[in-house]
Amino acid sequence: MAHVTVVGGGVIGLLAARELRAAGLEVTVLDRGEIGREASWAGSGILSPLHPWRQPDAVQPLSLWSQRAYPELAAALADESGIDPELLPSGLLLPDCTDAAAAQAWASRWQVPLESLDAAALRRAEPALVPHTAGLLLPQVAQIRNPRLLRALRVALQRAGVAFEEHCEVLGFAQREDRIAALDTRHGRRPVDVLLVTSGAWSGELLRACGLALPIAPVRGQILALQTPPGLVRHVVLAEDHYLVPRRDGLVLAGSTVEHVGFDKTLAPSSAAALRAAAARLVPALADAPQVAHWAGLRPGSPDGTPYIGRHPQFENVYVSAGHYRSGLTLAPASAALISALITGQQPPLDGAAYRLERAGTA
Repeated sequence: MAHVTVVGGGVIGLLAARELRAAGLEVTVLDRGEIGREASWAGSGILSPLHPWRQPDAVQPLSLWSQRAYPELAAALADESGIDPELLPSGLLLPDCTDAAAAQAWASRWQVPLESLDAAALRRAEPALVPHTAGLLLPQVAQIRNPRLLRALRVALQRAGVAFEEHCEVLGFAQREDRIAALDTRHGRRPVDVLLVTSGAWSGELLRACGLALPIAPVRGQILALQTPPGLVRHVVLAEDHYLVPRRDGLVLAGSTVEHVGFDKTLAPSSAAALRAAAARLVPALADAPQVAHWAGLRPGSPDGTPYIGRHPQFENVYVSAGHYRSGLTLAPASAALISALITGQQPPLDGAAYRLERAGTA
């Protein structure tokens, strides 16, 4: 039985580990910090690209495949772990969308339900929202409570026999001909059978150490959590660069920033104030809602948000799934199914040519 070492314990790596374990492989997940505590934990849990019609064509199959897979996945993880990931089909509401025609064309092309709302319909859909003249609704978009999803994955994978090793940063690689034979880590040298790199924002730096230059770099995002009465906000609401995500218990996430500051997760009061002000411009009641938390995460930025999923062009036993930028949670189930199929030699669930590591400008 082959053994796969997964470097990176976010949702991309954990779902890949789940697929690989289900295929009969032994799997160990290493993480430089704690399992599931970086971008996957810090995100909002929206299971759609924010403006899907603005995304490259390559992102669409991964996104739509994953959205179809999430209900069954969430139910299975709840059964396997006893932790409900709180999948909520809240829909994605866009008041006064500036490129509605492009959205309509995208929805028609990809056969995605999209509703046009007038001012009255918007008011009925979101009574607390400031008045707008028109809007769009993607009714099938869901959200998931990502910290709970990650906890459920960890418990389910442990019960399935996946091993975890935290605070185990990879420092280098030992090469033997066309293979990586071992990893040098803070816990010592570890032999490698098959290696899968899913290290999020750290993937670019890590892969450069084994001869692969992928344009993946950290992009900081900050989110504010506000406590409201349940039902104050009913949908995920998106207005250009700002969104609101309502949880079942009334917690509302207000996000997010996009900051190119390297590996810095420093928080500033000015960022929290800006996020609250943006939230209050959408829902005035949020101006005085108690602040529960304010945090930052480092997204794995890539040039256009198209991830890199495939085998290393030089080393036959090294695979990569990284560079998902702002859509890691959204694209994770399809990415996991695809990379698992490539590793095990099975028929991929979708065409992976657009995600190859060798595509122009990466190697």
